Amino acid sequence: MPEYGPLKGETVIFTGTAKSLEVFDLVKQYGGVPLSIPLIQVKEIKDSTDEVKLKTCGDFDWLIFTSQSAVKAFHSKMDYFNVSVIDIPSKIAAVGTQTAAALEKIGFTVKFIPSVFSADVFVKQFKPVESKEMKVLFLKGSLAGSIIREELPFHVEEWTIYETGAKHDSIESLVDIVKTTEKCSVLFASPSAVRVFKESAVPVIGWEGYTIGAIGHVTEKALLEAGAKVDVKPEIYTLKELVESLARRKDEFQ
Repeated sequence: MPEYGPLKGETVIFTGTAKSLEVFDLVKQYGGVPLSIPLIQVKEIKDSTDEVKLKTCGDFDWLIFTSQSAVKAFHSKMDYFNVSVIDIPSKIAAVGTQTAAALEKIGFTVKFIPSVFSADVFVKQFKPVESKEMKVLFLKGSLAGSIIREELPFHVEEWTIYETGAKHDSIESLVDIVKTTEKCSVLFASPSAVRVFKESAVPVIGWEGYTIGAIGHVTEKALLEAGAKVDVKPEIYTLKELVESLARRKDEFQ
């Protein structure tokens, strides 16, 4: 660990599901101590209709993915039912570079990514040249909003392939760390994590005494509505950029 750095002595808590060690290494490079304490957990939804639905995916003009969790669940179904990328000639849209990378890792070619990694920007920028008669399938989680279905100007079907739930057994350790650590940052990557934190941790530790980071404007809005003050939000909505922004902020105050 570096002797000096903008995050020296800082404990940085990631409250989302762990997907990459890259951001943990980045925190260490800046002198901080990264901790993964997920407040949410995701689980693939398995149903008797999965095989039929999976084998009709190729009938859609576009498939839309907004999270790495959706990609993971979809890939699991492909493996289970022996469906390959070749069997799904649909064009692929992804919200975010990390989601796109997860899709390309399993063999898909991503044709569209919005400039800002959120559903509200996606529906404004997603304008394929095909006619409005085209069919679109949104692969989603149980807590996904309705904006993609409601605001795209063509027929959108949805397939809920994973569910998101609270991970309450993480709360006690997170609260203890925040209470006993002099320098601490808590990073949020989704409104779901904000909701769990507000319900379980805030009654004990409140919103003061630690730095709060949000990965994007939707999560920032959830934090503000919950009564928090958002200290850090990156221009590009990735965890890497959130850590970079946190380091810059800490460097300014040293």
